[in-house]
Amino acid sequence: MSTSPDLLRAPVAFIGGGNMASALIGGLLKSGRPASQVLVVEPWDEQRAKLKAQFGIDAAAAASTALAQAGLVVWAVKPQSFKEAAAPCAAHVAGAAQLSVMAGIRSDAIVAATGSARVVRAMPNTPALIGRGIAGLYARPEVDAALRTAVEHLLAPTGQTLWVERETDLDAVTALSGSGPAYVFLFIEALTDAAREMGLSDAQGRALALATFSGATALAEQSAEPPSVLRERVTSKGGTTYAALGSMQAAGVREAITKAVRAAQRRAAELGDEFGG
Repeated sequence: MSTSPDLLRAPVAFIGGGNMASALIGGLLKSGRPASQVLVVEPWDEQRAKLKAQFGIDAAAAASTALAQAGLVVWAVKPQSFKEAAAPCAAHVAGAAQLSVMAGIRSDAIVAATGSARVVRAMPNTPALIGRGIAGLYARPEVDAALRTAVEHLLAPTGQTLWVERETDLDAVTALSGSGPAYVFLFIEALTDAAREMGLSDAQGRALALATFSGATALAEQSAEPPSVLRERVTSKGGTTYAALGSMQAAGVREAITKAVRAAQRRAAELGDEFGG
């Protein structure tokens, strides 16, 4: 992959050097960008040491005039830390495009904090750390095609991207795919618990659960048929799957999942109100 868009020829600056920033930095370096063209502001000594050991990057503990070199600034701090992190950066980043991977912080708040209206918001998820994630993307009207392409290039090593037209749709993306890995992990935990109750070992239960999830997902990806049809094909009336799904239906599992995702959507909106409307 080449980071050929002109925007990415200038240094890329990361405000925050945690896991998601590290995934993006790793992708940039693998694509041929020298470490000297990646700027990082990371206040924690331990994390700066990790960046140095892993990537050879000398991260800064605080913002400086070096940030003015950046063509793109990536905001990768916790939402509650954004205003504090942005204050010392503002004088240096107004000429750059802005990419946020923070949950909840709306683009208006980023414009107000940075002085730049060229803002793209991304909502990635943790499988990005192994290149299997998906990120929902929203671009403000000031964002041109070149910046969209540059953002797609930057995020490509982390997995898929999906553009949405309304910023409020990112709350739904957050609820579905941003928080979604936790739902899957919970289901894997439950299957492993069931395996133990039935006399299998934890290792056996984990292996069966993981292979079942990955295999079913791969089958769904490769099939043109909807999940409902695939489900029906596994479900013979009066059989074992029929018994299991009947129990889930009686327990309201499907409704509970929908309710849980909507709760996450509401919380995403609340974060925007709380930390930067």
